[in-house]
Amino acid sequence: MNSETGSDIAVQSGDAFADQSGQYLRILEALLFASDEPVARDTLIEKLPEESDVDDLLSQLAERYANRGVNLVQVGRGWAFRTAPDLAPHLTVYRTVKRRLSRAALETLSIIAYHQPITRAEVEEVRGVSLSRGTLDQLLEAGWVKPKGRRRAPGRPLTWVTTDEFLGHFGLQSLSDLPGVEELKAAGLLQSNPVALGSVQELPLAAPLDENAEYGDIELLAEEGMPNEDPQERS
Repeated sequence: MNSETGSDIAVQSGDAFADQSGQYLRILEALLFASDEPVARDTLIEKLPEESDVDDLLSQLAERYANRGVNLVQVGRGWAFRTAPDLAPHLTVYRTVKRRLSRAALETLSIIAYHQPITRAEVEEVRGVSLSRGTLDQLLEAGWVKPKGRRRAPGRPLTWVTTDEFLGHFGLQSLSDLPGVEELKAAGLLQSNPVALGSVQELPLAAPLDENAEYGDIELLAEEGMPNEDPQERS
């Protein structure tokens, strides 16, 4: 004789439904986690068992993750897990971005470092080619060079020097720590174009500087009348 009552059968049926719904939620959760992109509702319908209610499952799963480190959110026509917005300040990632300077920029930086303060015309004289705006842009963006002042000479040309950021990046305490020519040759840094460190004695005697005025980078470059492209940057 079967001793189960109607209420017992109802409880068992409810447990079975809960187990089935829980399994559907697990499938949905796995589908969303496994995707690199938001998953469209139609795709979820295709992947889940036919008897499942996708909208109800999405609602349940979103509620389950509401106060977690990641939330289930609708992104356009799809659904995806995203980190909780209030945790954004804790998730900021700082990483070092490696800058790859052009050959022209490296040569220009070397000349400025060893001959500073130096004018654009003097840099061009050492390199033997014109100095483009893009070349100085790279060095300005890196924070490794800055304007120093103007020569008290015809045309009052602007001069350039290296910065403390330049020293810090290259592990130098002062400009006196710059390696000599022989050290650079030993390191293989002068094999391609040793002219970049031309002798400072080869340059005209520098006139005094006028350091009273300050300028923005864009105005500086425009005023200098620099070409947009350096011939050596194409090589």
